[in-house]
Amino acid sequence: MSILRLLVLVAFLAAGLVVGSLNPQKVVLDFGIAEVVTTSGVAIMVSLLAGVLLGGGIVMATTVLPLQARLRRASRPAPPAEVAEEGPRPPYQGT
Repeated sequence: MSILRLLVLVAFLAAGLVVGSLNPQKVVLDFGIAEVVTTSGVAIMVSLLAGVLLGGGIVMATTVLPLQARLRRASRPAPPAEVAEEGPRPPYQGT
């Protein structure tokens, strides 16, 4: 399994290098208070990475964490039942 992961990692790394090298045009990103000069390939790769991280974080917060909490509550052992006292019960003293 680790060899498969390594191959996938190398494939994505190669794809990132290809995208970065095929897009050498300069791009100016203006954030209002600062400007960043970079190439369009780097801008594309950074925006893809930011989208993956943001999407993964949203899925984690809205789906995975609530399901883990529900599983943790469901797998908690039941509280011990009360043990009945030995012997007869006293008669009911109603009002």
